Amino acid sequence: MEQRAFQLVDHLEELRKRLILTITAFFISLIIAFVFVDKIYAFLVRNLPTKLAILGPSDILWVYLKIASIFALAVTIPFAAYQIWAFVRPALNERERKVTLAYIPALFLLFISGISFGYFVLFPIILKFLVSLAGDLFEMFYTTEKYFQFLIQMTLPFGFLFEIPVVIMFLTSLGILNPYVLQKSRKYAYFILIVISILITPPDFLSDVLVIIPLILLYECSVMLSKIVFKRLQAKSLAAEIEVEA
Repeated sequence: MEQRAFQLVDHLEELRKRLILTITAFFISLIIAFVFVDKIYAFLVRNLPTKLAILGPSDILWVYLKIASIFALAVTIPFAAYQIWAFVRPALNERERKVTLAYIPALFLLFISGISFGYFVLFPIILKFLVSLAGDLFEMFYTTEKYFQFLIQMTLPFGFLFEIPVVIMFLTSLGILNPYVLQKSRKYAYFILIVISILITPPDFLSDVLVIIPLILLYECSVMLSKIVFKRLQAKSLAAEIEVEA
């Protein structure tokens, strides 16, 4: 009983260490991003026809913190994934260690890809459509807070949603999921993705459709990749059985 208590304390101490390292990495990244935040801000508003307005002195600080936080989050994701891997590593066998470690770079790349997709593809289309609705009836007034709130809403969720394929591949490689379960759950997955798309987009039909389509494609890509991983696992398992029998 005492040995179990000591082991629990050791695990909690290790978890605390990994959390501190991750939080430290985030704040270091945040400080670095904040140093260059004016250049990042200038890049993000380069295509606007007019300067953004602020309604109070604190607005620009809020926006700078939001921008720096997102960049710090992107940098911290692979580091946090490595810390999680390091924490669970003692409980994994050699194959599981190699498999889990290989997925860490993919998490970062897919997060960046998701944000890029939201910013370069969806955001300009939806913004242009919403501005066109105003026509000559309304004066379009861009405030810094509203603009970046909309920008974050259109980009950040896709950073996480684009992680779906690598997460499903990872769970398949560990034997937790398989493509046949994903195929049977397709209609439920579609329903969840449609709900997510409605929640993260402005309340108009075009925005919903532009988000639903890539999310469904992401799910189908995840099913396809899961099949590839599953077949490789089956082939390796069959090869190992033949080798044992021989």
